[in-house]
Amino acid sequence: MRKRTQARECSLKILYQAEMTRRDLSMAFDVFWVEIENQDKNIKEFTERIIQGIAGQFEAIDEKISYYATNWQLKRMAVIDRNVLRIGVYELLFASDIPPKVTINEAVELAKKYGDMESSKFVNGILDKIHKQEHVSNES
Repeated sequence: MRKRTQARECSLKILYQAEMTRRDLSMAFDVFWVEIENQDKNIKEFTERIIQGIAGQFEAIDEKISYYATNWQLKRMAVIDRNVLRIGVYELLFASDIPPKVTINEAVELAKKYGDMESSKFVNGILDKIHKQEHVSNES
């Protein structure tokens, strides 16, 4: 498994842990890495980039998800779906060095692995809408 894929999985686990324990993201990040043996520096660094990026843009990311997830309230989404979307939206909007197709594909794979049977379609639909709408408006 590629290192960035592993980092996205770690990020999802940290986001999930933070939400379930009501911890601050930075605290959840620190607690997560205490239990990991043989930490890969590159995985940890990319995970930290994602977590810090989401923490720094949390409200903007959630607003974007809420806007594009028509007929869905953020709080009513499955925890996994919501957090996979946070990772995807962060990468689409704030990580210009990551190709959008890679971001969407990675998010869909995370949703398939950790979500329910419909998660991947749900995540793909929302991220695709965001990419198409935001990419068009960014080019204008």
